[in-house]
Amino acid sequence: MRRFIKYASISLGVLLLVGVLGFYIWSQQTYEASGNLEEWVVQVDQTDFGVVYEPNGEPEGGVVLYPGAKVEPEAYSYIAEKLSENGFVTGVPDVRLNLALLDTNKAQELMDQYPSVEKWYIGGHSLGGVAAASFVSQHETDGLILLAAYPTEGNSFENTDFPILSIYAENDGLTTLGKVEETEEYLSDQTTMYKIEGGNHAQFGVYGEQKGDMAADISVMEQQDEIVQVILEWLRQSDDS
Repeated sequence: MRRFIKYASISLGVLLLVGVLGFYIWSQQTYEASGNLEEWVVQVDQTDFGVVYEPNGEPEGGVVLYPGAKVEPEAYSYIAEKLSENGFVTGVPDVRLNLALLDTNKAQELMDQYPSVEKWYIGGHSLGGVAAASFVSQHETDGLILLAAYPTEGNSFENTDFPILSIYAENDGLTTLGKVEETEEYLSDQTTMYKIEGGNHAQFGVYGEQKGDMAADISVMEQQDEIVQVILEWLRQSDDS
């Protein structure tokens, strides 16, 4: 009996080790920024936090965008750079094992680095948006930006007036229109919904195609510019309110 328990324990230990190793290998198989990004971004400002862009003058506010699962932060450099050019210090964090859900408090690091910035807006793409919603539900911030993402029942903003911007895409094969509609009840009364006609899931970043996604009817540049425009309009409105 003791021998059986011994061998059973060893077997379970080996299975656990294999499982952990397999998960680690899977988490390292990331979506890297595509070559197109080099043509559009002045430079990728990599820091210990991740990708960070500062405006030329005094920041009007700060934005943190958590990356989608296994997507490199650099893939969101175009959006980050454009937001910074319009007055917002913007960062996309490096997260533990390339999964923002394992590093939901990462935004606090950038907020601490810029204590003079009074208004902070936290967002994220896909599962990064879930991480952002988790952070916002536990910290004092000024708004939530969901990019092809939605909050969960555990991080519901139902019956609140918290400012939320939800941008989703018509041809998204992962965060589908059905999922967006199903989770609207978890959004606040102060939520702005915006659908990108012809857009898809992967083009919320610049990292090429993604498994399970649908084809977009617009270019990645068109979708990126539309995202930037919508975020900036919402930020201005939130700042004035």
